[in-house]
Amino acid sequence: MATLADVAKRANVSKMTVSRVINHPDQVSDELKMLVYSAMEALEYVPNYAARALVQNRTQVIKFLILEEIDTVEPYYMNLLTGISRELDKYYYSLQLVTQRSRNIGAYDGLIVTGIRDKDYDMGLLDIDKPVIFYGENKRGYDSIDVDNKKGTELATTHVIEIGFSRVVFLGIDLLDEQFMKSRLEGYEEVVKKHNLQPESYFIANSSSVAEEKAFELLRYNSEKIAIVCASDRIAIGVVRAAATFGRRFGENIAVTGFDGVFLDRISSPKITTVRSPVVEMGEELAKMLLAKINDHGKPQGNLLFTPKLLIRASTTGKEE
Repeated sequence: MATLADVAKRANVSKMTVSRVINHPDQVSDELKMLVYSAMEALEYVPNYAARALVQNRTQVIKFLILEEIDTVEPYYMNLLTGISRELDKYYYSLQLVTQRSRNIGAYDGLIVTGIRDKDYDMGLLDIDKPVIFYGENKRGYDSIDVDNKKGTELATTHVIEIGFSRVVFLGIDLLDEQFMKSRLEGYEEVVKKHNLQPESYFIANSSSVAEEKAFELLRYNSEKIAIVCASDRIAIGVVRAAATFGRRFGENIAVTGFDGVFLDRISSPKITTVRSPVVEMGEELAKMLLAKINDHGKPQGNLLFTPKLLIRASTTGKEE
């Protein structure tokens, strides 16, 4: 069985360098990493992470705390989990999904939290002594990662105005106290006001059927040209269904945009113009940031907003791909 010394000899580097590549790859150059990894592969060397964890008093376990109801086949979370687990796997960490009730069952090295609401802070939910990273904007000083929600709705709102719509409605999620929704509303309102248009906002449950009912109200007795900027693709699907029921012509007398761009935007008919969040990449960065915080003994890592991308499709252009 190959040893660390064997890897060092084959790669023509010191044992300390091999150890650094294995334990702290972020601290070495890509060229050096490839040299050591190639030697490891040639010798079929597998680092003894169990022994290392024992020496460092680590569990090699990361917990992912979800504080909202989700469907296990929800494509958004499946993409996020893919990114997190892909990065953790590089360092032989396992990922555990936990709820508020099961969070403290079993030891772990760090925690990723998503779906947190203001009431959770106030209830002391995060009185924990482990490194933690939030998925989602927060204004309370916690390390976090999210998409730039404000920029996303700025892109969508600007797009529908530029293609000729002057009545632009924002259909948001009824979580207006939460930072991500505040940011999405702010992006919409700033663009509308900049173009001297009248803001018009409504807030509903994040449900396609509820969105369809709301869109019926907006479209039933009014045939004027209207654009509806939605806070999620799930809401946008409901609006698209309602618009089709009333025979609206996409790109001519109605335009609909969504937000997320994970899967639902592509199964709609017509396909939805949406603000794409790079969810897999954000999952990878969540894991990187948390592991860095663990290795830095809990040192703050800061906040990171990923740049969204507007994907223009038939729900605003009327042209199928």
